[in-house]
Amino acid sequence: MPDFETLVLFTIAAIALVVVPGPNMLLIATRSATRGAFAGMATYVGIATGSYLHATFLALGLSQIFLAIPMAYDAVRIAGAIYLLCLAWQSFTSVPSGQNQLQDRHKANAWTMFRQGLLTNFLNPKVALFFLALFPQFLDPNQGSVALQILVLAMILNLSALLIYGGMIVVVAKSRSAVAQNPTTRRIGQYFTGLVFCGLAVRLALDDRH
Repeated sequence: MPDFETLVLFTIAAIALVVVPGPNMLLIATRSATRGAFAGMATYVGIATGSYLHATFLALGLSQIFLAIPMAYDAVRIAGAIYLLCLAWQSFTSVPSGQNQLQDRHKANAWTMFRQGLLTNFLNPKVALFFLALFPQFLDPNQGSVALQILVLAMILNLSALLIYGGMIVVVAKSRSAVAQNPTTRRIGQYFTGLVFCGLAVRLALDDRH
């Protein structure tokens, strides 16, 4: 278990990292604006789950594969970009649903948002390299199981993200009433979501390990 000073320093670093706008914040904000707070929170939970998976892989030493085998990094990166483009296509081509239909599909959409958040995070090898670069700075073998320390740090990172993103979800979701009630603005919201996914796909496809 990391000592108290290490936990405090990592918490400060985690909050500083989370408040910087990035792909996760953009995706959660977009989902909150177009689908509501429930969808935004489901997306966050998916992203957080992806972070735990990356932390688990780091604890098992599997993240080193991306440094040792560049083709593995590229394969996951391209797979992630293709997945994001598929999500963009779904957003561009889906037919806006009425308010009653949206309520009927509430639970199904929650699972969809969770899955999309999870895969968007998990299929981004840059996150694995980020964990690989950041976490070792706060690990101390003398403090017990390194794997347990990694999972504790991942929990702190996700809780910090919940604090920041949770507030953002509430604020953004409250401003979505016009989008939810007007078919035209719902369609615009879908196109905007598609553009967000396209942008994330291009960013990931053109990215490298540096």
